[in-house]
Amino acid sequence: MIDEPKRTEKFYGLDHLRALAIFLVFFFHYQNPIFDHPEWLPDYVKFGWTGVDLFFVLSGFLISSQLFENIKKGKKISYKQFFLKRFFRIIPAYVAVVALYFLIPLFREKESLPPIWKFLTFTQNFGLNLKDSGTFSHAWSLCVEEHFYFFLPMILILLQTFNLLKKSYWLLIGLFLVGFALRIYSWDYLFLPKTNSENPWLYWYQFVYYPTYNRLDGLLTGVSIAAVYQFLPDFWNRISKFGNVSVVSSIAVLALAYRVCDDGQSFYASVFGFPLVSIGYGLLIVGAISPTSFLYKWKSKTTGVVAALSFAIYLTHKGVIHVTQKLLGFANVKIDSNLMMIICILTCVISAYAMHLSIEKPFMKMRNRFIRHQ
Repeated sequence: MIDEPKRTEKFYGLDHLRALAIFLVFFFHYQNPIFDHPEWLPDYVKFGWTGVDLFFVLSGFLISSQLFENIKKGKKISYKQFFLKRFFRIIPAYVAVVALYFLIPLFREKESLPPIWKFLTFTQNFGLNLKDSGTFSHAWSLCVEEHFYFFLPMILILLQTFNLLKKSYWLLIGLFLVGFALRIYSWDYLFLPKTNSENPWLYWYQFVYYPTYNRLDGLLTGVSIAAVYQFLPDFWNRISKFGNVSVVSSIAVLALAYRVCDDGQSFYASVFGFPLVSIGYGLLIVGAISPTSFLYKWKSKTTGVVAALSFAIYLTHKGVIHVTQKLLGFANVKIDSNLMMIICILTCVISAYAMHLSIEKPFMKMRNRFIRHQ
């Protein structure tokens, strides 16, 4: 979903993780009750909701690493240039999908849409009610990332201006702790009073799961890894010798997170689940960028292609699944069959590829030309 830092080496491991993230997201959404799916699927993809957290950690690492590299070279951060890069990378494809949802009712996986201004201002994740306005609900995570893109360079510019970069680790620690405090408050005072209502899970998503201030852990984990990678080369060289150990440690932490999040709307899952998942995926990213790791050494054209299409797949997959099941249902293909699932996978990849060729690539070329003339 984001660009890689400008390094001489190619991070093949991060392509594998992008592919893993979209795999988790896709199958978690496919087993959602709004879609017919094979009976066996839900038992195997319960932890798929964490795919979006993997995307958060990846975004935090890659975006901050680019900015940190400029700082390390003694360059001032250009907010304008950063904004333009993000604009051309994200907005055209996103606006195209928003247009599909508002102009073509068949594309909507649910009946109700939030008002268009919420999508255009990236505020859809605040007060999101899955029952009354749950169509294109997965855009909530893009709202979180856009808030990150808005504030991160601004904060770094201030730290540069006041010569406080060496103290900035206190800000990271403070934001992690504030996240715990806000989730405790959200669970105790916003969600808990609603547990006797008709659909308490709606309020958990609305008050605990979706708001940006409760979901900073993944982004902050990525920023922390990027800071070590860019500014502490000796320390990084020591820990990068244990790339495969980091991958195994990641699996252990994620297994613990799976246990903690078994009851997803419990206090412990709500407060400690997100940071545990983020740390687990953070360790996986450390492994993926460590030259000693099998993830770093493993080159795969397949995961490279899936990684390149991951943003387009993320944006369109719910609508494409819905349209595919509607149309093929009339062709006597059993909607909850394995065959239907395979066909939906193919239509999602084909649709994403079409968007990649028609929108993403042309706008990326336009971005490069535009920035060269700045």
